Amino acid sequence: MNEAIACEILTRELSTWRAKPYPELVKLVDKSQTAEVIGPDKKIYQIEIQVFWDSKRGRDIRVLGAIDDRGFRAFVPLSHSFILSPNGKFVGE
Repeated sequence: MNEAIACEILTRELSTWRAKPYPELVKLVDKSQTAEVIGPDKKIYQIEIQVFWDSKRGRDIRVLGAIDDRGFRAFVPLSHSFILSPNGKFVGE
């Protein structure tokens, strides 16, 4: 898997999730979404996004994105995450 391409794809995907307001993300807690994307290298990448409470219910939400090439990297995907507080601020940034 080309990690630079995978990182670019995942960053782009997570940017759409970063734009979602806190109440919208609350509705997606404990649900995961997967998609397949064809990268500029013509390879198929699988992205999984998970939304969950970071520590306690009703508080910060963590959005975790993982990407792999549907091969060996599926066992060790590249991942990035962010945490959003109820007041709409990103935690730790």
